[in-house]
Amino acid sequence: MDFTQVVKNRYSCKKYSSKPVPDEAIKAILETGRLAPTAKNLQEQHIYLLRSGESLAKMDSLTPCRYNAPAVLMVAYDKEKVYTYPGGRYTSGAEDAAIVATHLILAAYNEGVDSCWVNNYDPDKAAEIFGLPENEAVLCFIDLGYAADGAGPLPNHFSRKELTETVTEI
Repeated sequence: MDFTQVVKNRYSCKKYSSKPVPDEAIKAILETGRLAPTAKNLQEQHIYLLRSGESLAKMDSLTPCRYNAPAVLMVAYDKEKVYTYPGGRYTSGAEDAAIVATHLILAAYNEGVDSCWVNNYDPDKAAEIFGLPENEAVLCFIDLGYAADGAGPLPNHFSRKELTETVTEI
């Protein structure tokens, strides 16, 4: 699929059918995330695939935003293996994981799989419930599945500010 069409047409799905996502599609999506750039190529991301009833129930205890998706990716990163910027105050962990997550949602659409970036949850509680190592931080969940009948983008999805409102040449 043309990349511009992927970016233009992908939306956050809020209602999924029960149709499972094939392993081949999951693997293709994960492979694209693996190829995402990270600072100094540290690749500190860790992706958890949630498909079992137990793991999906844990997610449901954290957020109402699974929308019946049959698969979910939990995107985390190793806080100890990040690049620290000059000045020592900031690290690349969240931004690197966000780049990976963006690749994952775009790859999903390219595979014909709908997705939704979920950030309505407590990251510390998520790490605790899923028993993650203390050095890992959760960035987001990504619902994966196929849109249910009647699902579609939110009414404001295609509304975008003009470049003149978001870009300044200095």
